[in-house]
Amino acid sequence: MELENLVKLIQTVSDSDLTGFQYEENGVKLKIQKEKEQMVVSTGAAQLTTVQNVPGAQSNAVSALKSEDGPKKGKEAEGQLIKSPLVGTFYAAPSEEAAPFVAVGDHVAKGQTVAIVEAMKLMNDIECDFDGVVSEVLVKNGETVEYGQPLFRIA
Repeated sequence: MELENLVKLIQTVSDSDLTGFQYEENGVKLKIQKEKEQMVVSTGAAQLTTVQNVPGAQSNAVSALKSEDGPKKGKEAEGQLIKSPLVGTFYAAPSEEAAPFVAVGDHVAKGQTVAIVEAMKLMNDIECDFDGVVSEVLVKNGETVEYGQPLFRIA
């Protein structure tokens, strides 16, 4: 591959949402990986406004707020999710003959590869963002996954 094309390829991967890229030509292998950006989102406390003249307004608003929070807290208590960063085909192992990257009960560390998602013939390593134990594998090998779809639950 010519230097000019290599520079264009690196720039294209850098500008994309891909976290990694592998390319092989004539025995030369190229692997590009980039660190995931950490995004901090700050949310303020929810403000609840009630109308004094409407009977039952406060109780309805509070019950609606509680019902929204209920399911979310239950899922958070069960562990953190590793989600697919892109649409593609999920692979639990590096090859058909190889053992899976992780299984239920395995300890995982931040930065450890837990799966591969193939998108447009590119193999993208899926890495764990935190330390923990795999409590559930939510996708079957070879299954198509969507952007943001949960792949693993880590306790």
